[in-house]
Amino acid sequence: MKHYNITVKGKVQGVYFRLTTKAVADQLGIKGFIINQADGSVYIEAEGDDFGLESLLEYCEEGPDRAEVEEVICDEGGEIRGFTNFEVLKHRK
Repeated sequence: MKHYNITVKGKVQGVYFRLTTKAVADQLGIKGFIINQADGSVYIEAEGDDFGLESLLEYCEEGPDRAEVEEVICDEGGEIRGFTNFEVLKHRK
């Protein structure tokens, strides 16, 4: 089990990025959350196995059809938080 902190920059708000990422994460067994940031980016904390996390990262490079991803920043190795599911958040907990 690993923990990734991922920031996705570009046209990633208002294009269903959070909802489609949740669907992908659920399929891959990834736990964590995704939230819009004030600067227009999307922030993800994700936990899972190597295959699932790498697959999620690949998805983030493309995003849904209307997204225009400019940059994906991934910080690997954060502290395991033991999420129980993958949530789309409106505000930070």
